[in-house]
Amino acid sequence: MEPPGIEPESCSPAQEPPASPAPPAEEPEPSEAAPAPQQEAEGVPPLASVAQGSRPGGPGSKGQAKRCGAGKGSRGKRGSTRRAGEEGGRPARRAHVTVDSSKAKTSLEALKISLRQLRWKEFPFGRRLPCDIYWHGVSFHDNDIFSGQVNKFPGMTEMVRKITLSRAVRTMQDLFPEEYNFYPQSWILPEEFPLFVAEVRMMKESDPPWKPTFIVKPDGGCQGDGIYLIKDPSDIRLAGNLQSRPVVVQEYISKPLLIDKLKFDIRLYVLLKSLEPLEIYIAKDGLSRFCTEPYREPTLKNLHQVFMHLTNYSLNIHSGNFIHSDNVNTGSKRTFSSVLYRLSSKGVDIKKLWSDIISLVIKTVLALTPELKVYYQSDIPAGKPGPTCFQILGFDILLMKNLKPVLLEVNANPSMRIEHEQELSPGVFENVPSPVDEEIKVAVIRDTLRLMDPHKKKRKDNHYCLCYRSQLSENSSDTKDDLLEPGSTDQLEHDISKNPEASLPSLCLKQVFPKYAKQFNYLRLVDRMAALFIRFLGVKGTMKLGPTGFRTFIRNCKLSNSSFSMASVDILYIDITRRWNSMGLDQRESGMCLQAFVEAFFCLAQRRYKSLPLHEQVASLIDFCEYHLAILDEKRLVCSRGITERRAALVTCQPNGLHLTPATPAPLLNRMTAANKLTDYRNYRS
Repeated sequence: MEPPGIEPESCSPAQEPPASPAPPAEEPEPSEAAPAPQQEAEGVPPLASVAQGSRPGGPGSKGQAKRCGAGKGSRGKRGSTRRAGEEGGRPARRAHVTVDSSKAKTSLEALKISLRQLRWKEFPFGRRLPCDIYWHGVSFHDNDIFSGQVNKFPGMTEMVRKITLSRAVRTMQDLFPEEYNFYPQSWILPEEFPLFVAEVRMMKESDPPWKPTFIVKPDGGCQGDGIYLIKDPSDIRLAGNLQSRPVVVQEYISKPLLIDKLKFDIRLYVLLKSLEPLEIYIAKDGLSRFCTEPYREPTLKNLHQVFMHLTNYSLNIHSGNFIHSDNVNTGSKRTFSSVLYRLSSKGVDIKKLWSDIISLVIKTVLALTPELKVYYQSDIPAGKPGPTCFQILGFDILLMKNLKPVLLEVNANPSMRIEHEQELSPGVFENVPSPVDEEIKVAVIRDTLRLMDPHKKKRKDNHYCLCYRSQLSENSSDTKDDLLEPGSTDQLEHDISKNPEASLPSLCLKQVFPKYAKQFNYLRLVDRMAALFIRFLGVKGTMKLGPTGFRTFIRNCKLSNSSFSMASVDILYIDITRRWNSMGLDQRESGMCLQAFVEAFFCLAQRRYKSLPLHEQVASLIDFCEYHLAILDEKRLVCSRGITERRAALVTCQPNGLHLTPATPAPLLNRMTAANKLTDYRNYRS
């Protein structure tokens, strides 16, 4: 379903997207002039006009310096511009952003190229002093981080596993079935095997011509490992011990969109810039990975032909038909923009396709972030020093024949390798550069770093300071042009334009959230439930809610009454928690996990608001809880203020005449907040 109001920018694809700029041979000394801005290539990829990154005439360029008052007539006295950009007559050395790449693993080569283009300082073996950014290859816990920024979120690897992702999306499907119809119907085995058998039998009885195919995916599998197709639930390979390696079974998409008679999928790169506030960026180009055998709908005879049905690059590279190509428009791995060009030439509405993909990405991230916040507060408790996080995710998307995008999976560690293995002789392989991979992946890493640049705000402040000083000198009454030394304005322009980003192309990452927040905020019900869950966890660092915390939640939110006693609350807690713990998810600590809390919340909402649809029941109960908690918080602040005032009065009335200044009391919450919540709640109920 296309969300109302999303109008992606123009998507006029071109045949040849511009190549990434070559890295500088060596870093110039601070006194050298900054390189001239690079001219844009003629071929512009789809959506290339979307991002407004640094470009000639933008912030930091000469054109911007002149608009700030550094043009003709803005000269000050001799040496005034030197003081603006130098200290003691020496050139002002620009502070480097420092990056620890010691744990980068397979993304190291693309990261090195990106850092050279940005002229940042790399520490390939780590550093004793803290770095600005830490680039990990696998997880947040690759290294002990106490400050700076790290390119992984704690818990992300667990959140995008096939079972966890399926559960998160299923919760959203229960609330908003029409909004989350981009994910195939799924069953989690072994716990749902009887349900899988019963539902398939029921669907076949209601629709006899229906002959489905199912795809079985191991929970922790990657690169196509362990994936196979079946036609009937009885074909599940139970001998593989599902208890030790659970799987997700999904309905197979049997009518995909084909190009050159081949099935393909799309790897899009999504940057989760922050959780609070939520910021999401999507790369304007990605990779299209093709099967290596012409596609035919699955039958009992061709179910095992993986080169026909599975698009995984790690599988198809071993096919004799795999084509390594230096052209982004051909071969078994191409740019997504080249596919868009083919579709556009056939009359496909590319803007609508991008709108559907953006909607899919935002909705998927909204399904993942609630539990991700629980992981985050466990590793980085609020109020304590620690790093901030960001992460590049790989979204694997399949286009159906009717051009509807379908989510296949999300990768926490998408491959950022920019070379591929080429078999020289049987069993002998060599790593060969891959131009397609380098063009896409280097741009994604480089522009992710540009967005996360910790020195950007400082440089912007310095830039405005320079502009302000130049304006002061322009307006000075005693400034005379005949006292100026030629070239002083050139020095100021040089200082402003010294930012290396001036030579880089515009950002390849487009912000989609909070840009489109208004269209999607109504979907954030589970996010609000997670906020309630985290509030009552009690001990910081834990991820499960104990019985006392659950009772406190019920009591503070006024959810118990004569028909729902605290004894019933305990029974509800025990039943749901025991069932979720029996699934063997996380036995490190006992208690109620977030998924169990969401299920309990659903039960409470259905009990209180019986006549409403589920999403309205849940929204009403959340409003009810938030209203009572706002009142409770206000009462606590009133009590805190009263205690502070009494203590202050005692201090000022000491017999020895010592008068101390009382501490400033904490401000009261806005009383209108609670009043408005109550008014909205009553209006909604009426």
